[in-house]
Amino acid sequence: MSSWQTPQVPRPDDPAWTPASSTTTGTPPGGHLPGNVFGAPPAPPVAAPRRSRAAMFLASTALAAVVGAGAGIGGYAWLGTSGLASAPVSAVPVAQPSTLDGSVTAAAKKISPSVVTITVRTARGTSIGSGVVLDASGHILTNDHVVSSGGSSANPTSTGSSAGSITVTFEDGSTASASVVGTSPLNDLAVIKVSGAKAGQLVPATFAKTSSVVVGQSVVAVGAPLGLSETVTSGIVSATARPVRSGTTGQAVYQAVQTDAAINPGNSGGPLVNLNGQVIGINAAGASLSDSSESGNIGLGFAIPSDVAVRIANELIEHGTAADAVLGVKLQTGDSSTDTTADGVQLAGVTDGGPAQAAGLRAADVVTSVDGVNTTTADGLIAAIRFHAPGSTVTVGYLRDGRSGTAQVTLASS
Repeated sequence: MSSWQTPQVPRPDDPAWTPASSTTTGTPPGGHLPGNVFGAPPAPPVAAPRRSRAAMFLASTALAAVVGAGAGIGGYAWLGTSGLASAPVSAVPVAQPSTLDGSVTAAAKKISPSVVTITVRTARGTSIGSGVVLDASGHILTNDHVVSSGGSSANPTSTGSSAGSITVTFEDGSTASASVVGTSPLNDLAVIKVSGAKAGQLVPATFAKTSSVVVGQSVVAVGAPLGLSETVTSGIVSATARPVRSGTTGQAVYQAVQTDAAINPGNSGGPLVNLNGQVIGINAAGASLSDSSESGNIGLGFAIPSDVAVRIANELIEHGTAADAVLGVKLQTGDSSTDTTADGVQLAGVTDGGPAQAAGLRAADVVTSVDGVNTTTADGLIAAIRFHAPGSTVTVGYLRDGRSGTAQVTLASS
């Protein structure tokens, strides 16, 4: 059985923003986003989590509602870390054409030693996902939903004990046990650490900056779809900055790199790389038009962008938790997180003393963009804010009384 996520489809008739309830097949229920302050989502209910067993593959029958509009991804200043037992994850600019030979074979050969298969065993069952080696100290990046699928629904953000037994399988077939270092459910990312790895087994991956990713470029995915480890698939980048919602609680929202490379159950947590073998995203979700729990790839896969992955990974290694950027606004009651509007997302209000108010934004303003990324859905606005690190200053485009304007907003921390 394989750990997997399908982008969530929120229901516009829900009376309040809540994580989806547990389900095994059919369209996953979602949430509605009235009046929530960005960066302060309500705590999930004590009821069963969104995925009732670790190996679930949630399918969507309303694919058109899954993703919103958006194009282009802006950059941010990389956050340094200090006091780490190991060097922080790094990223490098990408030169075009590829510094390898430009083939899928070369890219796969480069990244494969840095890819592991992750097996999680809990009282609820066994799930399989993938991961990316971060450093020689044994830190591995994966999805939160891979390691937290068997966790406590009352405390889905807890680390360590919630993950059950974790086994990591390396490229050479050897295994090692691992424990959870930290999780970020709102970004669907987690860092685990292996113990007892042999010399040469931990080959750190290299990450490329998200600003280097362009639509149409060739990409390669490596992971363990349906438990078949060391599987390589290829395709192109189909879109960038695509707002997608997934994760164990259904509250992870991010600007995904969309690809037509085959992404199936078990690819979760594995890398999407360019032809240099550099990671441009962490595969996290796929889409299905069928109610079948294992319907497979239809050419719509989504990866968490490398900029977000690197920042969150460094914070989890250093602190065990990660902070998210806060805009400090409320949305109109009745807004669905994926309903597309003609202009942008109207604000019901701004938080007193928050970043938006300090920058001059007001209730009834319609936010049209964040650093050049169009925000035509509520999830699009959430994803555009969470892409940036707390403390970043972003340019927010808006409409007020039919007239356009911009505001420089310094984002706060959740």
